[in-house]
Amino acid sequence: MLRSLAIETSGRLGSVALAEDGYVVAEDSFSHGLQHAAKLLPLIDDLTRKRGWTPADIAHVYVSIGPGSFTGLRIAVTLAKTLAFATGAKIVAVPTARVLVENAPAEAREVVIILDAKRGQVFTARYRRDDVETRWQEAEPARLDTLAAMLARAGRPVYLIGEGIPYHREPISAAADVIVTDEMTWRARAGVVSQLGTLMAQLGTFADPISLAPLYVRLPEAEEKRLIAEALLQHGDAR
Repeated sequence: MLRSLAIETSGRLGSVALAEDGYVVAEDSFSHGLQHAAKLLPLIDDLTRKRGWTPADIAHVYVSIGPGSFTGLRIAVTLAKTLAFATGAKIVAVPTARVLVENAPAEAREVVIILDAKRGQVFTARYRRDDVETRWQEAEPARLDTLAAMLARAGRPVYLIGEGIPYHREPISAAADVIVTDEMTWRARAGVVSQLGTLMAQLGTFADPISLAPLYVRLPEAEEKRLIAEALLQHGDAR
């Protein structure tokens, strides 16, 4: 029996799921903002103990790698790498945008993911499918953009999913044939990470635990400030 752990910490609500042979057998979440470091390990410990699992029983770790919360993604990836090094578990890195698009309603054919990136920008991706029986195809990979620009390129009607929606109402209201999905669909869930991770594992799409890193799309703000400061210092030295 193949046992797996799925971790989702890209948004404001974190969650984990356990699966056996691809079927989710336990899932739980915690609504504590971005305090993933304090809540993630106790939740995993509680779920695995209830199933009688030990860390060595976990053969695969499916981790949502972003884009999303810099802190949450870093914690989840670090935990996945630690398990891989300690127990030999294999890691599957599941794109968060791909997890979110699974929340789209059955009638949707074109979906844009919206996660707030501040400064008037969004972390976004675009997906489309021909019909409900067709798997989602990535029309545009995760990227940093303005919502207005992404909507200008998207087909119609286009459905919007993601926690960034409330922060970008103006470009949404200015565009035609744009459908905002129910708020319940805006967050990624560990159960879906598990389902997609299982499919990717069957294809042999495993990540190297040494080189695995979150998909930030852009550098964290603190890193950007550091690089700008270094550039200014070098410019000053050059003068």
